[in-house]
Amino acid sequence: MRIRVGVIGLGMGLHLAHWCRRVGMDVVALCDRDPERRAAAAADLPDTELTERWEDLLERPLDAVVLANDFDAHAPLAVAFLDRGVHVLSESAACTDEAEGRELIAAADRSTATYSFAENYVVHPHVRLVRAAADAGELGRISLIEADYLHGMAPETVTSLIGDPNHWRGRIAPTAYCTHTLSPVLALTGARPVEVAAFTVDERDPRSAVVMTVRLSSGALAVTRHGFLQGEPDSHWSWLSVRGTHGLAESLRAPGDRAYAVRVRNEGWTTPDGTVRDEERTPPHVLVDGSPVERRAEGTVLLLRAFRATVERGASPLVPVRDAVAASLVGVAGARSLAEGSRPVPVPQL
Repeated sequence: MRIRVGVIGLGMGLHLAHWCRRVGMDVVALCDRDPERRAAAAADLPDTELTERWEDLLERPLDAVVLANDFDAHAPLAVAFLDRGVHVLSESAACTDEAEGRELIAAADRSTATYSFAENYVVHPHVRLVRAAADAGELGRISLIEADYLHGMAPETVTSLIGDPNHWRGRIAPTAYCTHTLSPVLALTGARPVEVAAFTVDERDPRSAVVMTVRLSSGALAVTRHGFLQGEPDSHWSWLSVRGTHGLAESLRAPGDRAYAVRVRNEGWTTPDGTVRDEERTPPHVLVDGSPVERRAEGTVLLLRAFRATVERGASPLVPVRDAVAASLVGVAGARSLAEGSRPVPVPQL
């Protein structure tokens, strides 16, 4: 079976279109409102149909659609395609408020197709290693998780993004772009976010970065950091630390591929021979056509392979609709917390 895919939004979407093809799916239609992006896509993928209106793809014989349009415009398109029986892979955010989340879950429940969240950080190399240690019982009961998704950029670049009301980054709350941290947290713990308190990092620049503390249904606490802060080894930085009753697993703050390695430590009282175990682990490479892909692309490859398996064989989505909505609503509740003086507020349970 060859899976016929349409892609909406040709910024990140064009990147995803290439990887869809590399993992064995047929990208047959592309959509973007921007004529310059459409022209670039036509030169890059000349054998695909191009259109300005996403509604045109509802009439095409597609098996699946990738939603890579604006951050705050995914849910209505997802509902429309699910109602047509087209499998959906949606970029973040899954929804922008509780009402959209409820509508999206209802659409996924009634559809003959499936909803998958395009949250590649769940399967990034360092997250896979930390999860393997947790699943093997090496960490004991998880009590504290810290997760960062940070950008180190020049101030004028940041201002041009979050200060532009015509760009989606200028429209969203500073807490909204939180799923690259929250989705791995939920996948690691199998828990639900219950309550969140959000804090501005710099009161003189309140939209630049936030910290959120999230109480989970397991009783554990997650501390997540998002936005634009300096000092990390790469411009798009993901870091994860998990502490349990028996040990610690955390990714390294290091440049290059070492950023995807993980340090695991167990104290002597937790080991059979009474010795401390403290080691650095390197994830195995992901191969495409027999060759290793770049570390930063591994999460995308595994995400798209999982989506293909969902469409082709009925495998469970890597990140299903309720997990996607839960992670997205933490950002919504976080915005309310900021507006109410950083007091803890409940996360809607859908």
